[in-house]
Amino acid sequence: MPSIYIINPAAEHASYYGFEVLDEADGGYVSVADLTTATLAGFVPEGWDIRLTDEAISPVDLDAQVDFVAITGKVSQRGRMIALAEGFRARGRTVLIGGPFASLSPQDMRPHADILVTGEIEEIADELFADLAAGRWQNQYNGGFADIRKSPIPRWDLYPVDRAQSGALQTTRGCPFNCEFCDVIQYQGRKQRHKDTDQILRELDQLHAVGFRSIFIVDDNFTVHRSWARAVLLELAAWNAARGDERVSFITQASLDIARDTEMLVLCREAGFKMFFMGVETINEASLREAGKRQNLIQPMHQAIDAIVGHGIGVHAGIILGFDHDSVDTFEEMRQFLQDSPLPEVAVGVLTAPQGTDLYHRLEREGRIDGPIWTSAIQGPFATNIVPALMPREDLVARTVELARYCFEPNSFEQRIMNFLAKFPASHVSTPRRTARARDPRSHMLPKILRYISSLGEAEELMVRTVLKAGAQKPGALPSILYFLSHYAQSRFYLDMDRGQLAKPGILPAPVNA
Repeated sequence: MPSIYIINPAAEHASYYGFEVLDEADGGYVSVADLTTATLAGFVPEGWDIRLTDEAISPVDLDAQVDFVAITGKVSQRGRMIALAEGFRARGRTVLIGGPFASLSPQDMRPHADILVTGEIEEIADELFADLAAGRWQNQYNGGFADIRKSPIPRWDLYPVDRAQSGALQTTRGCPFNCEFCDVIQYQGRKQRHKDTDQILRELDQLHAVGFRSIFIVDDNFTVHRSWARAVLLELAAWNAARGDERVSFITQASLDIARDTEMLVLCREAGFKMFFMGVETINEASLREAGKRQNLIQPMHQAIDAIVGHGIGVHAGIILGFDHDSVDTFEEMRQFLQDSPLPEVAVGVLTAPQGTDLYHRLEREGRIDGPIWTSAIQGPFATNIVPALMPREDLVARTVELARYCFEPNSFEQRIMNFLAKFPASHVSTPRRTARARDPRSHMLPKILRYISSLGEAEELMVRTVLKAGAQKPGALPSILYFLSHYAQSRFYLDMDRGQLAKPGILPAPVNA
């Protein structure tokens, strides 16, 4: 029978969004299970032998005896994608490369793939796998923007779900906004496409069956299409209510303009949403206009964030420094804004210009692009390929690092937790948790996270005790506080680590020699 090995390579650096803080000698952990590999496995026809590896969890088997190797990845995985591709090709394997980076930079991946797959796979899967089985494949396939209702139920039975804190579900692709720096709209488009509700519920059933009680809806803007989102939220609420004490909590990505829609916030809360990841980006209004982020200008930012938290939903904020209107004064203004806000979890980074974005094209015309995006991506959030307008690049990076480190000082973090609790509604009730947690293979994650934070020093240990004690006064806020603490642990792990030691010892295989 034909055989395929599907791989999600390791990123080339630790980050805010990994879970390296939990890594052990026998394998790693991820904050969110990898949806791409599990979904691709769902497209593989019956009768094929399928292997799957998420390299953040376990090493790739370079000597796997398979017919085809399928590699996917983002810009932060570029180097590892190439290394693995060349290693497998040297061993006589036929290599397919696809995913976001291949779609955005096909000319970069083309030399390293026997078969290059760009765009989305739903419309071309049947042809692709038929060609592979027949041994008469093309050297490139382009799926374009697909009808995602054709997407299969992901093969979570092939994925190490016990090593992921949250499951993953996609209900839409595409975002109608046109943020200048965003590359997602370049490979997913600005017209949002939706799955059927029945399809979404079947995926939820499967995620629930394999044990997930936290699910990340990975859509880039889940709530932007209001009428569709309302209908889905009602179904999610009914589905979750039927789970009894086995209900799940949801996390998703949304934009700040949801704050003016009280009905939508209520529906999100009733469906079980505990957290939104939001691109807050900056409080500099000129920078928001420059970036095309007008949805953040609809109402005062502090008012919008307060409204969301006031409905019992936390905000995980993305913060960017280095817009053309950002001066040295912007850093102190941002620091003060954050410390006055109910935003415990912030991902602070420097503006970059991904290839294909409007920002890249503008700065290229202005002669302000310095190197390809992957040279910055492999260094994490504190590197950039742009030449800033109002300060030297070294100054921009140094000040951004300083702000990030300040945000995760225990006293600073504790203050923002207290701000969060002050805004969180006292009447909100947390999602019931099942009593037999000892049977959950993820049950050890939280104690390990809390021990790690406490081991960082007396101030960190006191911070943990203080915020948990304060959170007990508003039990509905505890799931959000635990989320914030888990991401605090990873953020501190990343910010405290030696910048030259970014690989995960014991997890990644030795460098591949093609």
